[in-house]
Amino acid sequence: MATKSFLTTEELSNRLHYNERYIRQYLLDSVLLEGVHYFRPFGRRKILFIWEAIEQDMMQTATLKAPMIPLASGGVCHG
Repeated sequence: MATKSFLTTEELSNRLHYNERYIRQYLLDSVLLEGVHYFRPFGRRKILFIWEAIEQDMMQTATLKAPMIPLASGGVCHG
């Protein structure tokens, strides 16, 4: 089993270079989903973020939005 990195809001803020308040007010439950990107240990108020899940979704979104040119052969050119 792969180990996961759990981050507090402050630690996530430092990694993403976003303000903690922005993460709590705008990213929680719109981009970052409970059970996927974060959880509340023991059903309490504190939030722990799962870095690997966040990183994977950030990279996936980046590749999905990359410009692609369809080719006659059925492939794509990333341009």
